[in-house]
Amino acid sequence: MTPRALFTSLSVLLVGLFCASLLIGPAGLGIGESLTALIAGEDDPLALVMQEIRLPRAILGALIGVSLGLAGAAMQGYLRNPLAEPGLIGVSGSAALGAVLALQTGVAASFALALPLSGLAGAVIGVLLILMLAGPRGSSMTLILAGIAISALAGALTALVLNLSPNPFATSEIVFWMMGSLADRSMSHVWLAGPIMLVGWGMISLTARTLDALTLGEDATSALGLSLTATRLWLVLGVAASVGAATSVAGAIGFVGLVVPHLMRPLVGARPARLLWASALGGASMVLAADIAVRLVLPDRDLKLGVLMALVGAPLFLHLIYKTRREFA
Repeated sequence: MTPRALFTSLSVLLVGLFCASLLIGPAGLGIGESLTALIAGEDDPLALVMQEIRLPRAILGALIGVSLGLAGAAMQGYLRNPLAEPGLIGVSGSAALGAVLALQTGVAASFALALPLSGLAGAVIGVLLILMLAGPRGSSMTLILAGIAISALAGALTALVLNLSPNPFATSEIVFWMMGSLADRSMSHVWLAGPIMLVGWGMISLTARTLDALTLGEDATSALGLSLTATRLWLVLGVAASVGAATSVAGAIGFVGLVVPHLMRPLVGARPARLLWASALGGASMVLAADIAVRLVLPDRDLKLGVLMALVGAPLFLHLIYKTRREFA
């Protein structure tokens, strides 16, 4: 498949799933009345459902999918490791810790955006610690070790908060938030996280040329005049901005950044620069499809998006590992 044909196919799939996300829900609204309420509705319950519930949910699903897919492809390209994923550098865990602290201390109840803002603050602190530990000229292995250390520390502190929580209701809320969901999100969440994700995408896109060159090795990349230090800085900041913002508004949603690049890689000829945009579109499609499935499978039980992604992503990843093992056997 040519790059243009792949881009067209993924774009059509994404648009179709976005429209389906707007039109599918427990309210059982008709297509015509739903679109009318979305475009021209004013102050009636139907317009409220379309404009304040379904539209923000669909937009966030697409934005988060792009962020996770793009970050996963960039991490795998830079580290040249097919098992790399956005959470490897600890940003997801740090953002989750910030949100958990906001829930536990009651700050999240003070105003509507306290929870995502606390998550963003956690992501910022996490990436600063990673850059400090890895150093300005550290190797990719140093970056991995720093990320694993920060991720482990954030996970331990999160477990400590849950263990010492005297309020069972706060503990329950924390656990459910950490499962990941797009339900009950508003346009305020879109306006908060969206611009930060866009900045992150721009930073990651700056690494495309170097990621292609890295397939020849670090020495060849340096000989071409490309800076590995600058690439690592843009990569870490871009992943932190996009994934940190995604985690802060939706909780932990795993496997997208790990599985989607594997699915897209055979279609782009294993070129990291092409894999970036293919994984971005594929990630958005996967998250939107999973969010639609959440509403259809168990509409009355509030099945969490992160749980469904794990149930689907883990077997799919195991299949990819088995397939790869057979190819190299």
